[in-house]
Amino acid sequence: MSAAKIVALALIVAGILGLVYGGFSYTKETQQVKLGPIEVSVNEKKTVNVPMWAGVGAIVIGGGLLLLEKRKN
Repeated sequence: MSAAKIVALALIVAGILGLVYGGFSYTKETQQVKLGPIEVSVNEKKTVNVPMWAGVGAIVIGGGLLLLEKRKN
């Protein structure tokens, strides 16, 4: 399997996941206060939204790469 085919399939899968889920979230731990042995930290939940055009674009580009790879062979 060629590298272009792997990238194309990864783009298609990422595009589909972006359309289905619409984004992802992660937790970021930040240090607020440190006084000697006492340390206070806060966990912040961050959300990243994936625009619909980005998901569709990834699917289209991945499909285009697959077509180019097929024509080359």
